Amino acid sequence: MPPGLPGPGPTEQALNQPRAIVPTRLPGGRLQLEPVIAALVADGVLAPADAERARAGGRATRGLDAVHPLVLLANLKLPSARRPGTELGLEALTEWLAQAAGHPYLRIDPTKIAVADVTDLVSHAYARRHRILPVEVTPERARIATSEPLALDWLPDIQRLLRREIDLVVANPLDLHRYTMEFFGVTRSIRGAKDIREGGTEAPTFEQLVELGRSGDVNADDHHIVHIVDWLLQYAYEQRASDIHLEPRRDIGRVRFRIDGVLHKVFEMPPPVMTAAVSRIKVLGRMDLAERRRPQDGRIKTRSPGGREVEMRLSTMPTAFGEKVVMRIFDPDTAFKPIEQLGFDPGEAAAWNDLVQRPHGIVLVTGPTGSGKTTTLYSTLKKLATADVNVCTVEDPIEMVSVELNQMQVHHAIDLGFAQGVRTLLRQDPDIIMIGEIRDLDTAQMAVQASLTGHLVLSTLHTNDAPSAITRLLDLGLPHYLIASTLNGVLAQRLVRTLCPHCKQPRPVDPEGWRALVGPGSDLPPPAGACGPVGCLECRNTGYFGRLGIYELMPMTPPLRALIRADMELAGFSRAAVAGGLRTLRMAGAEKVAQGLTTIEEVMTVLPPQE
Repeated sequence: MPPGLPGPGPTEQALNQPRAIVPTRLPGGRLQLEPVIAALVADGVLAPADAERARAGGRATRGLDAVHPLVLLANLKLPSARRPGTELGLEALTEWLAQAAGHPYLRIDPTKIAVADVTDLVSHAYARRHRILPVEVTPERARIATSEPLALDWLPDIQRLLRREIDLVVANPLDLHRYTMEFFGVTRSIRGAKDIREGGTEAPTFEQLVELGRSGDVNADDHHIVHIVDWLLQYAYEQRASDIHLEPRRDIGRVRFRIDGVLHKVFEMPPPVMTAAVSRIKVLGRMDLAERRRPQDGRIKTRSPGGREVEMRLSTMPTAFGEKVVMRIFDPDTAFKPIEQLGFDPGEAAAWNDLVQRPHGIVLVTGPTGSGKTTTLYSTLKKLATADVNVCTVEDPIEMVSVELNQMQVHHAIDLGFAQGVRTLLRQDPDIIMIGEIRDLDTAQMAVQASLTGHLVLSTLHTNDAPSAITRLLDLGLPHYLIASTLNGVLAQRLVRTLCPHCKQPRPVDPEGWRALVGPGSDLPPPAGACGPVGCLECRNTGYFGRLGIYELMPMTPPLRALIRADMELAGFSRAAVAGGLRTLRMAGAEKVAQGLTTIEEVMTVLPPQE
C-alpha cells in the first residue's frame, strides 16, 4: 500500500472496512476476469457452479478488454452465494472489491461534488486512462475515486504534483465512467462557452470569459451553452429535483436543486456563462430576451431521460447581479397521483371524496407555498373530470396542462383576473370550477356566486390551518352568512420528508419531543416505538427519501356553521372544531411518526406555531 493514505473518514458507513493487505489471490495491476472470479469463489461470494457460468460468459465477450470485469459479471446476473435469492449486482460487486482492496467504498453523489474544483486536478484523458475521478478537494487533501484499486502506478505522480494527501475510495465503474464524461464535458463547455474573438482555438480562461461576458460575446445559441442547459435539466430529473435555481452572484453564479424540500448546491459557473444560460432558458420559455428589468413567467415542455413528458414553469427576477431564474418541475406521475398515494389515510380519503363529489358549494385547500396544494387539486380534478362532467379552471399560471380540463390563464395586463375569469366560466356551462387562488373580495364573491348557482368550486388560500380559512374569508370582506351557507369544507396540508425505507431503523420516542409535537393540551400517549434516519446510498446519506402529505380536514357541520359570525373568535372556533372530531395537523403528523414514516423533528419543521 502506498504511503500517506489515511484511513476512512468519519462520514464513511459500515461499508468502509479497515485497510487490509491486498490478498495474493487478487494480483496487482488492472483487474482481470479470471482472478476476480477465483477471488469471489474463495470469499464465498460466488458459488463454484456459477463460476463456470461466469467463465463461459467471459469467453463469450472475449475481445472486450475495455469492459470492466465487474460490469461483465454484473451483466450475467449471477446469484449471490452469501445472500440466497439475490443477484450479484454491480453495487454489491463493487462493495466486495472495496473490502478486498482495503479501501472505503463510495457511491458517487453528484450533488455533493464541486465539479469545477475536481476537474481542475487532472485532465480528462488522464482520468479516463487510469479510471479515476476526483470527488473532493481541499487545500490539504484530495479524495479520488477509482474502479481499479490495485492499479496505482499513477498515485506517486498525483501526490507529487498536487502536494496533497490522497484518500482513495472505490466506486462503481459505470458511475465512474459516466460522471467522468459528464463532469469534464460540462466543464469543457463552460470553459469553451465562446472561442477567443481573435480566432484562437484554445478554451478561454476564467478571466477571458468574464471579459467576453462584459462584451456580450457569450450568447444563448452557443453550442456550449446549449450543452450546459441540457445537462442541467437531465441532471435535475435524475436527482428527483422539484425546482432548479440559477442564482447570479458578483464573482460566481451558483445552481441549486430542491430535492425533497431541501435546497442543495450542485454547480457553480462564471457570471457570463450564467448570464448566457439564463438567456438560453428564456429562449426555451418563449420569454422576452431583451427585457431584464422586470420579472417574467414562462414554461417549457420537454421530456425526461426516460421519455416522459415534463412541464417546467419558469420565473425570472432581476437581482443586483443579474437575472435569477427558478424552474419548477411538474412531473405528471407526481401531479396526477391517486388521492390515496398522497398521504391520505382511508378515513381522510373517504371524507375528502365526499366533499368534492357534492353538486355545489366551496371546498378550500390551504397551506403555505410548496405545501402540495396544487398536487392535491390536480389529482382531485383528474378523478372528477369524467366524460359527463365539464371541469373548468382559471389559474395564474397554469401549473400543469391536462387534456381533461378546460384551463384559462390569468392575464392582468388585459384585466383578466380571477374574478373576471370566473365570470367568464359561469357562461361556459361548467359543473366544476377550480380557482387558482382566492386573493381578494371580488374573487371570493364570484366563488360564492358560482356555488350559489349550483356549481362546485375548488380553490386555495394561504392560511396556517383549516379554521383560519374562515377568518381569512371574513378579513377579505365576505359576509359571514354567505360563508356559512356556501363553504363545504377546508383542507389544510403540509409536506414532510419520509424516512428512507432502505435504511431506517427503529428507535425509542423522545417523550419531550412527543409532548412538543402533540401540544400541551393533548393526552395522546407516545407510541411504543418509531423509526429514525440512518443514511445509505439510496437516500444520499440523508436518511430521507421522498415526501408525503399530512392533512387537517374540516368538513363544515351544522354546529360549526352556527359559530360563523362577523365577530367570530378563532380560538373558540378551533376548539369547537377539535371537539367535533377535527384531527389537527399535529395529530396527523404524530400518526405518521407512530407509523414509522417520518420523524418528530421533520414534522415540527412544517407545523404552524403553537398558539
